[in-house]
Amino acid sequence: MQLQYFLLLAAALFCIGVYGLVTSRNAVRVLMSIELMLNAVNLNLMAFSNYLDPAMIKGQIFAVFVITVAAAEAAVGLAILLAIYRNRDTVDMEQFNLLKW
Repeated sequence: MQLQYFLLLAAALFCIGVYGLVTSRNAVRVLMSIELMLNAVNLNLMAFSNYLDPAMIKGQIFAVFVITVAAAEAAVGLAILLAIYRNRDTVDMEQFNLLKW
Protein backbone atom coordinates (compact mmCIF):
# COMPACT_ATOMS: atom_id res chain seq x y z
CA MET A 1 0.00 0.00 0.00
CA GLN A 2 1.08 3.54 -0.59
CA LEU A 3 2.02 6.03 2.08
CA GLN A 4 -0.78 8.43 1.20
CA TYR A 5 -3.48 5.96 2.26
CA PHE A 6 -1.98 5.65 5.72
CA LEU A 7 -1.63 9.42 5.98
CA LEU A 8 -5.25 9.96 4.96
CA LEU A 9 -6.42 7.44 7.54
CA ALA A 10 -4.28 9.04 10.23
CA ALA A 11 -5.55 12.51 9.29
CA ALA A 12 -9.14 11.30 9.47
CA LEU A 13 -8.56 9.73 12.89
CA PHE A 14 -6.86 12.88 14.13
CA CYS A 15 -9.70 15.09 12.86
CA ILE A 16 -12.28 12.85 14.55
CA GLY A 17 -10.27 13.13 17.77
CA VAL A 18 -10.07 16.92 17.54
CA TYR A 19 -13.81 17.13 16.84
CA GLY A 20 -14.54 14.93 19.85
CA LEU A 21 -12.20 16.98 22.01
CA VAL A 22 -13.78 20.29 21.06
CA THR A 23 -17.45 19.32 21.08
CA SER A 24 -17.71 16.81 23.91
CA ARG A 25 -18.99 17.74 27.35
CA ASN A 26 -18.28 14.35 28.91
CA ALA A 27 -14.78 14.07 30.35
CA VAL A 28 -14.47 10.38 29.48
CA ARG A 29 -15.16 11.19 25.83
CA VAL A 30 -12.48 13.88 25.98
CA LEU A 31 -9.94 11.30 27.21
CA MET A 32 -11.03 8.90 24.46
CA SER A 33 -10.59 11.66 21.88
CA ILE A 34 -7.07 12.34 23.11
CA GLU A 35 -6.29 8.62 22.83
CA LEU A 36 -7.65 8.63 19.27
CA MET A 37 -5.37 11.53 18.39
CA LEU A 38 -2.36 9.73 19.87
CA ASN A 39 -3.23 6.62 17.86
CA ALA A 40 -3.29 8.73 14.70
CA VAL A 41 0.21 9.94 15.57
CA ASN A 42 1.30 6.32 16.07
CA LEU A 43 -0.07 5.42 12.65
CA ASN A 44 1.95 8.26 11.12
CA LEU A 45 5.10 7.12 12.91
CA MET A 46 4.68 3.56 11.68
CA ALA A 47 3.87 4.61 8.11
CA PHE A 48 6.84 6.95 7.79
CA SER A 49 9.15 4.43 9.41
CA ASN A 50 8.10 1.77 6.93
CA TYR A 51 8.23 4.14 3.97
CA LEU A 52 11.56 5.87 4.64
CA ASP A 53 13.69 3.06 6.07
CA PRO A 54 12.02 -0.38 6.27
CA ALA A 55 15.13 -2.03 7.73
CA MET A 56 15.24 0.18 10.82
CA ILE A 57 12.51 0.24 13.45
CA LYS A 58 12.84 3.81 14.70
CA GLY A 59 9.18 4.64 14.12
CA GLN A 60 8.05 1.54 15.98
CA ILE A 61 10.22 2.47 18.96
CA PHE A 62 8.76 5.97 19.06
CA ALA A 63 5.27 4.47 18.79
CA VAL A 64 5.96 2.30 21.85
CA PHE A 65 7.00 5.43 23.76
CA VAL A 66 3.81 7.21 22.68
CA ILE A 67 1.74 4.22 23.81
CA THR A 68 3.52 4.31 27.18
CA VAL A 69 2.83 8.02 27.62
CA ALA A 70 -0.79 7.49 26.54
CA ALA A 71 -1.26 4.76 29.14
CA ALA A 72 0.15 7.01 31.87
CA GLU A 73 -2.04 9.89 30.68
CA ALA A 74 -5.13 7.70 30.75
CA ALA A 75 -4.37 6.44 34.25
CA VAL A 76 -3.77 9.93 35.65
CA GLY A 77 -6.75 11.37 33.77
CA LEU A 78 -9.11 8.68 35.02
CA ALA A 79 -7.83 9.13 38.58
CA ILE A 80 -8.52 12.86 38.37
CA LEU A 81 -11.96 12.21 36.91
CA LEU A 82 -12.75 9.76 39.67
CA ALA A 83 -11.74 12.30 42.31
CA ILE A 84 -13.85 15.01 40.67
CA TYR A 85 -16.81 12.63 40.34
CA ARG A 86 -16.61 11.83 44.06
CA ASN A 87 -16.73 15.53 44.93
CA ARG A 88 -19.14 16.82 42.27
CA ASP A 89 -21.24 13.73 41.30
CA THR A 90 -20.82 14.54 37.61
CA VAL A 91 -18.26 14.21 34.83
CA ASP A 92 -19.71 17.07 32.78
CA MET A 93 -16.98 19.40 31.56
CA GLU A 94 -19.19 22.45 32.14
CA GLN A 95 -19.23 21.70 35.87
CA PHE A 96 -15.44 21.62 36.31
CA ASN A 97 -14.87 24.94 38.02
CA LEU A 98 -12.66 23.68 40.82
CA LEU A 99 -9.99 26.34 40.32
CA LYS A 100 -12.43 29.24 40.59
CA TRP A 101 -13.04 30.99 43.91
